[in-house]
Amino acid sequence: MRLSIAKTIILAALAVMVLVGCSGGGAPTANPAAQTVEAYLKAMIGKDSARLTGLSCKDWEMQALLEMDGFQAVKAELEGLACSATGTDGAATLVNCKGNIAATYNNEVQKISLERQTYKVQQVGGEWRVCGYK
Repeated sequence: MRLSIAKTIILAALAVMVLVGCSGGGAPTANPAAQTVEAYLKAMIGKDSARLTGLSCKDWEMQALLEMDGFQAVKAELEGLACSATGTDGAATLVNCKGNIAATYNNEVQKISLERQTYKVQQVGGEWRVCGYK
């Protein structure tokens, strides 16, 4: 009788460990549209024009490059970047972000809030792309 109770306890403990291990435990996977906006912003402040245009719709590429040009003479960093899908607008997924771009020029830091823009993100050829603002 003792052996079967011990086996039951061990099996129950193993089952709990397996369930905890399979639960994922970490943060939920971000929405792919939100991940695209995060990558887009990182490419913009990293001054990576090839990556930036690769994350943009064709009609938005020039605007994205113009915005990136605004960061050429400054050191820029993202602070507290967190983007999430907030809805849809036709075929576009709307994405809002939290955090700031901290742009430093001549030792003066200017913070640009990321909350002021709502990004329109669409799938183009199976890839998510930033296509503008709402």
